[in-house]
Amino acid sequence: MDKPSDDSTHHPDDKKPPTFWQMLHSVMAAAFGVQSHKNRARDFTHGKPSHFVIMGVAFTALFALALMGIVQLVLHFAVP
Repeated sequence: MDKPSDDSTHHPDDKKPPTFWQMLHSVMAAAFGVQSHKNRARDFTHGKPSHFVIMGVAFTALFALALMGIVQLVLHFAVP
């Protein structure tokens, strides 16, 4: 006899594309190398590559600008 299928792992939301916040979370997690398998599978299955590329470039630019700002701030206070 067949086992009853376990539908507890399949939610209705699994068919929807990732939201902005889910994509931002995925981009940040991927940038730091801690992306979960579940989220990566969702992104590759339901996400659009162009959205992730745009968010990745924007995140990288903002991250670089933030680091440059921190360095400038430290140098401003370190040099007499």
